[in-house]
Amino acid sequence: MIKFLDLKKQYLEIKEEIDKAIFDVIQNSAFVGGKYLEEFENNFAKYLKTKHAIGVGNGTDALEVALWALDLSKESEVIVPANTFIATSEAVSRNNLKVRFVDCNKYYQINTKSIEEHINENTSAIIAVHLYGHPANMKKILEIAKKYNLKVIEDSAQAHGAMIDNQKVGTFGDIAAFSFYPGKNLGAYGDAGAIVTNNDKLAEKIKKYINHGRSEKYNHEFEGRNTRLDGIQAAILNIKLKHLNKWLEKRNKIAKKYLNEIKNPKIKLPQVIEDIYHAWHLFVIKTENRDEFIKYMQKKGIQTGIHYPIALPKLKAYEYLNQDCKNFKACKEDKYLVSIPIGEHLEDKKIDYIIKVINNY
Repeated sequence: MIKFLDLKKQYLEIKEEIDKAIFDVIQNSAFVGGKYLEEFENNFAKYLKTKHAIGVGNGTDALEVALWALDLSKESEVIVPANTFIATSEAVSRNNLKVRFVDCNKYYQINTKSIEEHINENTSAIIAVHLYGHPANMKKILEIAKKYNLKVIEDSAQAHGAMIDNQKVGTFGDIAAFSFYPGKNLGAYGDAGAIVTNNDKLAEKIKKYINHGRSEKYNHEFEGRNTRLDGIQAAILNIKLKHLNKWLEKRNKIAKKYLNEIKNPKIKLPQVIEDIYHAWHLFVIKTENRDEFIKYMQKKGIQTGIHYPIALPKLKAYEYLNQDCKNFKACKEDKYLVSIPIGEHLEDKKIDYIIKVINNY
């Protein structure tokens, strides 16, 4: 069986470094806060070339806190792409804001034309999701935001290391959220996330909010919440961050091979904008008979995934919005999406086998 993801294999390749990092945290009892968290926050900010990286409990918390920090008008609308994980839209609703779904383009990214079509007097912000590791069109999104005086949040949960003109995603908008869920390109060994910003005031506000609204022990300036990146996860991420660029290079090498060698009229390959650096968190293809294709791949010993099977506006959770998305590309094509294996765990012979199997479908 060719695994879709193989975290054990990744661990074994860096086992000595990881084990030492975990042992150091335990030996120093630095479980919450402390030097390991500070070291990772500083290193991740340096990696992105941004001023502040603030560790939190998970990627969903990162989105929720990022939206909270912007102090958007209650009941105002936040624009969200129709094709993304529900955490993006959940964060909006949990801040007493209203979700406004817009369509995606041929690159699976938020459609900037659709953004402008759905902006109204109640719109306060845009969430740009760098889905599957492909950067969204930040230049155009920032132009629209400036034109309508909107805030921009980057959901970078799947795009660690992705770039536009050598600038890493997560550093374009007002604030950004990252997830370090284990399956991400930069993944912890449990839940973990981070908020990124170049705004000093936002960073100071967030650091207090995520620690019960306090500036020092028992001195609470306002009611906050508890969401922290623990020492063990920070230490693990600090080790993995050193390997991230190497892993991204491997993903790009595999993606290039897929794009050049998969030739089957039943399979539609992803399209990529030329002037970006793709993180290739996922390699998503389209095929009309998805269930048949998945069964075929299983029979040939290849695991697949679906990201995402139902466009968000079509979910029961969002029936209350009464937002018609029948003309959205994202709502028409969700039933065709299939993710095939990509990652540093794949040897050349397995990649060649995957290509051969798909070409014979």
